Amino acid sequence: MYIERLALTNYRNYETLDLSFSPEINVLIGENAQGKTNIMEAIYVLSMAKSHRTSNDRELIRWEQEYGKIEGNIKRKYGNLSLELVISKKGKKARVNHLEQNRLSHYIGQLNVVMFAPEDLNLVKGSPSVRRRFLDMEIGQISPVYLHDLLTFQKVLKQRNAILRDNRGKSNFNNVMFDIYTEQYIQVAIQIIRKRFYFMELLQKWAEPIHKGISRGMESLKVSYGTLKDLNSGQTTEEMENVFEKRLTEMRSREVERGLTLLGPHRDDLHFHVNGYDIQTFGSQGQQRTTALSLKLAEIELVKQEVGESPILLLDDVLSELDDFRQSHLLNTIQGEVQTFVTTTNIAGIDHETIRQAEIFEVTAGTVKRKSAE
Repeated sequence: MYIERLALTNYRNYETLDLSFSPEINVLIGENAQGKTNIMEAIYVLSMAKSHRTSNDRELIRWEQEYGKIEGNIKRKYGNLSLELVISKKGKKARVNHLEQNRLSHYIGQLNVVMFAPEDLNLVKGSPSVRRRFLDMEIGQISPVYLHDLLTFQKVLKQRNAILRDNRGKSNFNNVMFDIYTEQYIQVAIQIIRKRFYFMELLQKWAEPIHKGISRGMESLKVSYGTLKDLNSGQTTEEMENVFEKRLTEMRSREVERGLTLLGPHRDDLHFHVNGYDIQTFGSQGQQRTTALSLKLAEIELVKQEVGESPILLLDDVLSELDDFRQSHLLNTIQGEVQTFVTTTNIAGIDHETIRQAEIFEVTAGTVKRKSAE
């Protein structure tokens, strides 16, 4: 799949913008704070209906305007798609081929993207919430049901936490509604955990050989999903629910004491081991960056396997963060295979045939001008 055309109205620093792109490599060049990343973000928002940079949708709308709009013409192997997302104070409206979607979960997945930005290099050494967000965003692209389960989980968790908070510290705590919410909580939590196990097994399948290639065969990467120690992907749904229920029962007095739900997908994590060592604790910066790059390249292969065609790759100011070898490995992998968008302040330091054949766009103060590659 690839984006043939992108149009913006009142989006960030763009009053209007209408661009057509190469199905291969597109490079956006310009100094910082000129609007390069805003274009990348717009493509991401068109795909995911949310930004990777902010949770406040109001920030996406041009200053003093009532709404912002992103439109895209997408070429997929089974046909063309017209996507439109309108963002306003009232919320978001999404259209596919001019038909309004009742739920955003029905819209997400029409356009698949993989974003690789400098903050993704913190995927390994960052907080568990960063890795949970990575899981949720990537699984959501290939499984709309997962997004629905995630919303349900968050609602039930909020309700369960409210009862715990209201009864915090009570030794004789007994609440029928709490038991009902706990039952619902267990069911939806296990659905999320099962999908995460499945996703992680696929990610491991692709990431291990990619990492071995980048490390010149010297390192073996193992990625695992950290949830309750008694849960594993080989269990049935009923077995997993029984384990989870038992652990919650054991944890009940502590939850009442804290006024908070202490077990579940909202507290899970990912673990990375290279040659048997925990690289989150003992790995070098180079190993951590190689792992982050391996995960992103594995994402491309995973999406391709699940949806039947390659996603779009967004490289937002990340090439300058990689050394020459990792940079070349990345560009060799995507060459001719994946529509790619690259932002950079200068392409002089990127010596690769892929970049020399790219479509080049100069971005200056919210204006974009196409130029020939040199």
